[in-house]
Amino acid sequence: MSATASTMLPLGTNMPGFMLPDTVSGKLVRSSDLAKGKRAMVVMFICNHCPYVKHVRDELARLARDYAPKGIGFAAISSNDVSEYPDDGPELMKREAAEAGYTFPYLYDEDQGAAKSYRAACTPDFYVFDSEGKLFYRGQLDETRPRSGAPANGKDLRHALEMVLRTGASPPERQMPSIGCNIKWKAGRDPDYAK
Repeated sequence: MSATASTMLPLGTNMPGFMLPDTVSGKLVRSSDLAKGKRAMVVMFICNHCPYVKHVRDELARLARDYAPKGIGFAAISSNDVSEYPDDGPELMKREAAEAGYTFPYLYDEDQGAAKSYRAACTPDFYVFDSEGKLFYRGQLDETRPRSGAPANGKDLRHALEMVLRTGASPPERQMPSIGCNIKWKAGRDPDYAK
């Protein structure tokens, strides 16, 4: 199991926009609609087959249940090349969302444009944008990894969410890169930052 680190997009970056199909509802979803009226927005790049994501999937569902009532929006995006990784295709994404108890849109990034605009490199990869749409946190969910023997608790991301909910709070000083499986780019389409 090889590990890839997130690229750590610069803090303060404007939230890249997207319009992607939600595999759960079957509707096209716009980032601007997801973030509208929210105190913050969490965008995560995940997929079905990655052992790093499987290790944290229950915590992802818990996070949304805990923080959506506080005004935090959530969206998950899968950008993997499904011709090479069919387990990450839309029908199985819909099934995974139901089995994992995801209450947020699970979006399919077929052309991988969203992943590139976020400079996403791995699954899972996490981004928190404040109410102004500025990047407040990017990095790991917590310090656990598959086979670590410790359950995921979302410590780092939960801390960032508590901070973003405080009026005038600065981003957390400690922001560690997420670690996971590399995004499965289509042949010849992997971006420079992923090489």
